[in-house]
Amino acid sequence: MKPVLIIGTSIVHLALIFYSVGIILEQLKRRINSKVLIYVTLGVIFDIVATACMIIGSSRGLLTLHGLIGYSGLLLMLIDCVWLWRFFWQNGSDTEVTRNLHLFSRISYIWWIGAYVTGALMVFLRH
Repeated sequence: MKPVLIIGTSIVHLALIFYSVGIILEQLKRRINSKVLIYVTLGVIFDIVATACMIIGSSRGLLTLHGLIGYSGLLLMLIDCVWLWRFFWQNGSDTEVTRNLHLFSRISYIWWIGAYVTGALMVFLRH
């Protein structure tokens, strides 16, 4: 495996950890605070870096099934992060989130986990 792919794979695990902690905190408490925002934001940043590494190291091109699932997962994750920050700025710390934001965060997370799992399965089935 190319070194850049190994780096991308390692970084996507960090994205999984940080994004999971942030979303699980939000889902359990239904509130946004600075911890949620920090974890979600770091998860998004790590996923952007991991995606860039995987694109650079890929020999299959940009438009693969996993790529499309991954890009859409990253886009949902990014939208969720921006929406969480916007809600935080408008409503303050430790405020209960709206039903729509709470549901969107859950859907984004599940979709992103699906992208993560399909990537892991692809690697597993290749080797």
